[in-house]
Amino acid sequence: MKKLNKYIDHTLLKPEATHKQIEELCHQALKYDFASVCVNSCYASYCYQLLKDSDVKVCCVVGFPLGACDSKTKAFETKQAIAAGAQEIDMVINIGLAKEHNWQAVKDDIAEVVNAAEGKTVKVIIETCLLTDDEKAEACICAMMADATFVKTSTGFSKSGATVEDVFLMKSVVGKKCQVKAAGGIRTYDDALKMIEAGADRLGCSSSVAIMQQYLEKH
Repeated sequence: MKKLNKYIDHTLLKPEATHKQIEELCHQALKYDFASVCVNSCYASYCYQLLKDSDVKVCCVVGFPLGACDSKTKAFETKQAIAAGAQEIDMVINIGLAKEHNWQAVKDDIAEVVNAAEGKTVKVIIETCLLTDDEKAEACICAMMADATFVKTSTGFSKSGATVEDVFLMKSVVGKKCQVKAAGGIRTYDDALKMIEAGADRLGCSSSVAIMQQYLEKH
């Protein structure tokens, strides 16, 4: 198991986030050497400048938080974010298409972003709280078929966030073909550990500093 800090995407996606708060997010990410900071794309270049001399990556969300915009809009947003310094993209699927079981369209939507990312890491948010277990599995299959890097549980802006059961299910579907990111409601070290034990390869957390402090107290 890698060090806990490298599981964490240190996240601030609230609409009221300010440059000062984003700067603090980046300073915390540098202090704890997190895997990335996860921000809205308007902050991509700002974060890139603050983090460019480190191995902390800039992750930006696309089609966030609803996933209901046009695929070409998601692709354009992806290209813009990468041009501004993003190294990872967290996209939201079209959840309505998933509920209609139009899996070809779901796959094509993901593929538009993967192609626009030109080899950069793409994490596919399936918003598990809105899907049945069968729909979660099919959404994961779509992400694999579209050559995404990760499947991700949640935006953190819907009815609920990650659960151990969903992480386990997603990992059982993707195996070694994709990695799994758990996000939403992970607030303690114990929460983080349970997600990792269930199969999570990355954690999206806004409580990252508290989690690390709890981890360091126990180690």
